[in-house]
Amino acid sequence: MARVSQAQAQENRRRVVDTASRLFREQGTGVSVADLMKAAGLTHGAFYKQFTSKEALVDEATAHAFDDLARRHTAGLEQYGGQRDAAQRALIDAYLSTEHRDDAADGCPVAGLATDVAREPEDREARRVYAEGVAAFAAFLAPDGAGAGDATGDGLTRLSTLVGALILARATQGSPLSEEILAAAHAALTEEA
Repeated sequence: MARVSQAQAQENRRRVVDTASRLFREQGTGVSVADLMKAAGLTHGAFYKQFTSKEALVDEATAHAFDDLARRHTAGLEQYGGQRDAAQRALIDAYLSTEHRDDAADGCPVAGLATDVAREPEDREARRVYAEGVAAFAAFLAPDGAGAGDATGDGLTRLSTLVGALILARATQGSPLSEEILAAAHAALTEEA
């Protein structure tokens, strides 16, 4: 049996974390290790060479999802030349789209991981990372002048509206109500601006 190089081992780990991040948002953290490794194109036994436990992977995949979300927010600000209002409007448009509703795997970790993270013990790393990610997202959504890191007031209200609407739209997908939920939340958030 050939040994895996250190570079290949790092690539395998990255692939597992990325795959787990997507599958956990789409299907929940109850995905089996065997199914996860199959989706990553690796053997079940390779998991235990990379991670001490599935819980450790949940922690790392949660952090990965929120790191990706932060990169998207930074890229949005850069795309709109630092114009926070324009970046927020674009985010609201994309967030409350049927494409985002239909693509949980690549979607927002706040909505995708909410129920699973809520079931984790309070001392778990995934809970800490999730709370920090929610605060950062709310700060991004705060109106201009609210201050970096401000996760109170309008930012939390906007985030709650986005996430609640997305979760409800996903739960009612296939009925006209799903699109109505997205449209109503969009109108509420864009009319307030």
